Amino acid sequence: MRRILTTLLLLITISGYSQIRIFKGSIDEHPIELISHSYSDGHTRAIYAYDQNDNPKILNGKEKGDSLFLNEVNHIGEVTAVLQFPNFSSENEEINGRWFKETISKSMKIRLNKLHEFNSYDQTVFNNLEILQPESTNEHYFKLLISKDLDEAIEVKGVRIYEKNTDRLIQDLELDCQFWGLDNISVFDYNFDGMEDFSVFERSYAGPNTSRLYILRDPNSEKYLISEISGTSLEFDIEKKLIYEHNQCCAGSSHMNATYKLNDNKMVLIERRCVEFDNVTEDFVETDCN
Repeated sequence: MRRILTTLLLLITISGYSQIRIFKGSIDEHPIELISHSYSDGHTRAIYAYDQNDNPKILNGKEKGDSLFLNEVNHIGEVTAVLQFPNFSSENEEINGRWFKETISKSMKIRLNKLHEFNSYDQTVFNNLEILQPESTNEHYFKLLISKDLDEAIEVKGVRIYEKNTDRLIQDLELDCQFWGLDNISVFDYNFDGMEDFSVFERSYAGPNTSRLYILRDPNSEKYLISEISGTSLEFDIEKKLIYEHNQCCAGSSHMNATYKLNDNKMVLIERRCVEFDNVTEDFVETDCN
């Protein structure tokens, strides 16, 4: 089936006030890293990973007063554990809580130390701060490098690729992308060669149009290469081995749809079709794409 990879535009939450916090700590004796992203209405998305296996886990929940409640969810959205922090105040540098799971009779203690706290509108300045990403491959996990100047928006300056279980740095890639919260990276087989690649959110444009950088696994090494695959709001059909592009403008009155195949990891145009809304017929009519 067609894998839709266009990033959903979270314009309300991204443009509104939000707070990102980075922690190091432990669940019982097991070291973890946890990153939370809380919005002005209290809704919170978080990621944590045990140092021993480096498999990121996604958390969703809500801040209520000085408390934070998070549900750990699996890849199909099922709740697998609950994390509770009764003293999750922005003023506390040390956060304590409990980890619960239905299949385990006793809870475990969570101890966290806050390393960084910032939002897009404060006076914080930092350079190449690492931030864990929720998606990973079987072998590697990813950390964005983000930077922020005074009174400027947060920018993505690079990505570091680490080996799971050993934390060995595999590769350090320089980038120049917009920061999109905790979900800049997606993992998929973008060139249909049976190997896991990844992409990084690059830019948002008018309307729902977005772009990503597509970074392919080198079949002859453990490293990755930034590819020439590019376009607006691309979708990847792994069964047909085709790429679909969609670009719209003018409040949805003009659309371009294109289909590509890959030849030596380069996009080759198969078909392009453009339509515009006709006020006379009150319907879309085909137009010249040029």
